[in-house]
Amino acid sequence: MHTVVERELELSLVLSPERSVPVPARLEYRADDPFAVHFTFHVTSDAPVTWTFARELLIDGVFRPCGHGDVRIWPAKSEGRPVICLALSSPDGDALLEAASSPVAAWLERTLRLVPPGSEHEQLGLDQELGELLAPTGRDREESWLREARPGDDAPEGA
Repeated sequence: MHTVVERELELSLVLSPERSVPVPARLEYRADDPFAVHFTFHVTSDAPVTWTFARELLIDGVFRPCGHGDVRIWPAKSEGRPVICLALSSPDGDALLEAASSPVAAWLERTLRLVPPGSEHEQLGLDQELGELLAPTGRDREESWLREARPGDDAPEGA
């Protein structure tokens, strides 16, 4: 059974130090994709935008500045309240978003209870799938028998 942890919330798109606009968003974590978090912005529009990045990056960003390049996250204060800042960069442009810290931290806590850090690989079932992929099949055993029954390259000619 794969579980999804979702949270709808409103972020602020920071346009300038004096002006921001609300952006409805959905945070999503799926146990079958345990290393990633998904942020979907403009969920009520015809063209929502989803950003996917490492859950660990968001966890670290709640406590200290982190990330390089396309996604950077850090804790801050806005109008005296704790927020998480999320800077996103793409070829289409850059965005600075702020989210209240409490709902993001509560949502992250739910994801950590579902899949504790360090156990993500267990959700993927890689060991089982790799075992199935590498397990000998009936045909493999038959081909192995045929190879053993044929003379090798070191057999004398005409044998």
